[in-house]
Amino acid sequence: MPLDRLVFQGLRNLQAIDFEPGSRINLISGANGSGKTSLLEGIHILGMGRSFRTRNMRHVIAHDGDGLVLHGRLAGEPPVPFGVRRLRSESELEMRLAGERITRVTRLVETLPLQLINPDAFRLLEGAPAGRREFLDWGVFHVKHDFLDAWQRARRALKHRNALLRHGRMDDASLSAWEQELVQWSERIDALRSAWVEAFLPVFEETLDGLLPISGLRLRYSRGWDKRRDLAEILRQGRETDRQMGFTQQGPQRADLAIRLDRRPAVEVLSRGQQKLVVSALKLAQGRLLEAITGRTCIYLIDDLPAELDSAHRRVFCHWLESMHCQVFITSVDHDALADLWQPDTPISVFHVKRSSDGAGHLEPLERQTS
Repeated sequence: MPLDRLVFQGLRNLQAIDFEPGSRINLISGANGSGKTSLLEGIHILGMGRSFRTRNMRHVIAHDGDGLVLHGRLAGEPPVPFGVRRLRSESELEMRLAGERITRVTRLVETLPLQLINPDAFRLLEGAPAGRREFLDWGVFHVKHDFLDAWQRARRALKHRNALLRHGRMDDASLSAWEQELVQWSERIDALRSAWVEAFLPVFEETLDGLLPISGLRLRYSRGWDKRRDLAEILRQGRETDRQMGFTQQGPQRADLAIRLDRRPAVEVLSRGQQKLVVSALKLAQGRLLEAITGRTCIYLIDDLPAELDSAHRRVFCHWLESMHCQVFITSVDHDALADLWQPDTPISVFHVKRSSDGAGHLEPLERQTS
């Protein structure tokens, strides 16, 4: 379901806004520093309970404001309102869904499946495994209903094992108990991740072929421990080494999704523009798989789409977005860089963020049209 209303107050340099986005393509232009990215950030906080620009939510609140209030509404019969509030004087995010207060961020994530494509998305290729695990687990979470429980149980067991490892004297009985728990849920996580990757790979390959035909690029899932050995054996035999390190060295917390081109890390071979298309293919394929399995569509947040892409690749990218019939929010400094990339019958909503003399960003709907 698309968002049909957004109300933001106290979000960075944006003036209070109340607008109705289009159900398909929303183009948002404006000068650097006007607040375009802040608009995407607000939607991201609504769906993820956190910013993609900072870990400290106080930095998201307008410098002269006491708090941040974000509301959204999903179209439907009936529509589903939800929102978050964060006061500068408090450390917790208050969340509401359909009029009720909720305490788990996962409820927001379930309600509003989001995909973000921004400069940080390059970390899928060049960053640490943690970013790729997050990408992997987002996909599994949305289609495998028991994944969250297994993940939480494994994390709990891992936390207790690590605490025992750091204890002055290891308690073998307690270690054995938590290792048994960790093994049970780690194997379940691995089974769920493996099944998702198997379903994801053909969708990704098809999407990548449409964006950037390139031979030799492969994704390989590694579960986080030696595939030739049982995790129980690894944990038992590795106790002393783990104790010296102070943490568990093998397990699902070390899983990765390696992205290689002709046996080399893809980031070492591809140009910056090619990297953006590979990352975009990963994100688009995740949304396509979600829709194929559940019938639900992602909302895409794309910050500065024209960057690193020539006009031909921009057009191909936009045609993929059109074919998916999803809701998209795209920012660009230059409105003209995106205006003519769409099919004539694609619904386009156009907005402009203008920075006034007081430094606040004002959102203006320029037109609502079918391009």
